[in-house]
Amino acid sequence: MNASVLPVSNNTPLCYSNRSPPFKFHPSVTSIYFSAIFMALGLPSNLIAFIVLFKSFQRTCSRSRSFFLIFLGGLVVTDFMGLLVTGTIVVSFYITHFNWRQIDPNCHFCNFMGMSMVFYGLCPLLLSATMAVERFIGINHPFARSTSMPKSRTVSMVLMVWLIAGCIALLPLTGLGSYHIQMPGSWCFFNISSEGKDMAFSLIFSLVGLVCISVSFLLNTVSVVTLIKVCCGQDRTQRRRDHEVEMMVQLILIMIIASVCWCPLLVFIAQTVLSGGPLQIRFLLLWLRFATLNQILDPWVYILFRRAVFKRIYPRLDWSRNSVISLYPSFGETVRRFTRASFKSSLDSDGTEETEKSNVTAKSALKPEPPPPPP
Repeated sequence: MNASVLPVSNNTPLCYSNRSPPFKFHPSVTSIYFSAIFMALGLPSNLIAFIVLFKSFQRTCSRSRSFFLIFLGGLVVTDFMGLLVTGTIVVSFYITHFNWRQIDPNCHFCNFMGMSMVFYGLCPLLLSATMAVERFIGINHPFARSTSMPKSRTVSMVLMVWLIAGCIALLPLTGLGSYHIQMPGSWCFFNISSEGKDMAFSLIFSLVGLVCISVSFLLNTVSVVTLIKVCCGQDRTQRRRDHEVEMMVQLILIMIIASVCWCPLLVFIAQTVLSGGPLQIRFLLLWLRFATLNQILDPWVYILFRRAVFKRIYPRLDWSRNSVISLYPSFGETVRRFTRASFKSSLDSDGTEETEKSNVTAKSALKPEPPPPPP
């Protein structure tokens, strides 16, 4: 029997209960070549970024820098696999126009793609928030993080992020939400609906992503302010923090790209399920394609925004802290004006403590020694 005339009954698998393929397929330039172009751009970009990160990891001597590179490596691997897995399925559909009901009668393949979409969608957002937390601790509370912390712990944190994203992706298989085939029949995603458990999972996906972006924005803002105070303050004896500035620039760009690419889709999902209106497939496809840009733009942050690249573009410029500030004296003076009070208070407190210690030492030195015991 043709799949197009199969009735939707109790025996119909869940992923086909809302829409049953084959759909009326009208090929267009955008729908056919979109995924292929994105794969052709994204996969080589992530491979180049991984090579750059691997070479940087081998050359770095900074422990904090090596931790950050491990997180970036996990992000590159996630973006690469996300494009490879989901893009291969979509491109295969447009080439062969296969019938999902025939090749996947029990929804196993559809569930796998739906899980992949959720997993590879949440992982970059969760990793960005984790990197923001790590940089916040490393910049604002450097002594709270043990200097002898092994790199394996950072790898464990990346694996933990993947585990959390995987557990969220598995929720529809436990009954909280459900994966369904989506128009135009080339992909599967969770059912965006305002009814029952589908609404709960839609809100979980949307809120987790929005919370990750909010945490990244908040912690990165605090870290940038702290780093500006340290780099532009009057304390000239502090160590150079060029590598920390480089890490924060990359992290800020990652956050901006993730926010611009993912916020429209996350807000659209939350707005759709809370309003109870019908799902606008046209906007869903638009914002989903917009979110896919994140996996293509991310690797170019690691490739282009490095001190080595800047030095090659402008080799005569000394990229040290003093030379950069000298280019913008008004900016440096403004920052010093805002940070003078905080540095003065910290220096005064340090001076008070040193004075107290010297007084105690002097008193102990002036105190006569007790006479020796009689023989």
